[in-house]
Amino acid sequence: MEATAKPTEISSTKMFDGYNKRFNHFSTVLGCSMNFHIYFPPAPSPSHKFPVLYWLSGLTCTDENFITKSGAQRAASREGIALIVPDTSPRGLNVEGESDSWDFGVGAGFYLNATQDKWKNWQMYDYVVKELPALIQANFPQLDISQASLSGHSMGGHGALTIYLKNLDKYKSVSAFAPILNPINCPWGQKAFSNYLGEDKASWEEYDATVLASKCNKVSGTILIDQGTEDKFLKEQLLPHKFADACKDATVPLLLRMQPGYDHSYYFIATFIDDHILHHAKALNLKTSL
Repeated sequence: MEATAKPTEISSTKMFDGYNKRFNHFSTVLGCSMNFHIYFPPAPSPSHKFPVLYWLSGLTCTDENFITKSGAQRAASREGIALIVPDTSPRGLNVEGESDSWDFGVGAGFYLNATQDKWKNWQMYDYVVKELPALIQANFPQLDISQASLSGHSMGGHGALTIYLKNLDKYKSVSAFAPILNPINCPWGQKAFSNYLGEDKASWEEYDATVLASKCNKVSGTILIDQGTEDKFLKEQLLPHKFADACKDATVPLLLRMQPGYDHSYYFIATFIDDHILHHAKALNLKTSL
C-alpha cells in the first residue's frame, strides 16, 4: 500500500528524555483526517533505529488516552521502544447514527474492515496493518517497522490479538489488558459485527481471537494477557476463559494473569504496563534492563 501524504506534527512534549509527538494526516483508507501519537525514546546515536510497539485503545478512546494515562513512556524510554498510538475509528464523516451510542460507530472501530455499505469507511484493520505502517516507514526513518509488536486494551486488546493471530509474520509479540476475547459471543461484539459485517456469521469469526486461536498452530512466543478480577465487564463481555480454553486445545502459548482487585481502568493498565513493555522488549531481542 502506498503511503499517504506526509503527516503534520501538531504537538511535541518531552518525557523521560524522549518526546511524545502528535501527528495529523489524511487517511485514504478511512477517507478522513486522522490523528496518531508516537513516543520517540532518546536515541543513542543519530542513525539508531527503534523497534515499535503499536498500542490499540478501547471503546470511546482516542490516540490521547494511552499517552496521557498509562505511564508507558518510562519503560519505553528505558528499553528503547517507540510507541505508536492510532485513533480508534474514523471521525468527522457524519454518517447517520455514528454517534448514537458509545459502543458503536465513532470511537468504536473494532479494528475490522466493515463490509456493509453504510459503514464502508470503517476500515480500521487495513489502517492499522497497512496504511499506518507504510506512513511510518515513509516518514520516520528512525523507526523500524519490520521489528514490531502489538498491545491494547479492551476493544484494542481484541484488535491487537486478532491482528497478531492473522499476521504472525509481521509482529514479534502481542499482549493485552482486559481484551474482548470472544466477540461473537458477547453483546459488544454482536452489536458491532452485525452492523459492520452483516448477518453472515462466518465473516465474524475472522475477527474473533478465540476462533483464530483455535485454528492456529504456529505461535512461538507467549501471549501475555492481564485481566482484573473486579472488572465489571469480565463475565458478560470479555470471556477470557473461552480464549484460554482455545489456546490450551491448540497449544498456543498463553500467560493469562488474573489480577485480584483490579478493574477495567487505566489505573490497572498503569500498574502492569512495565511488564508488558518488557515482554515486548524480550521478543524484539532488546537487552532488557530488568
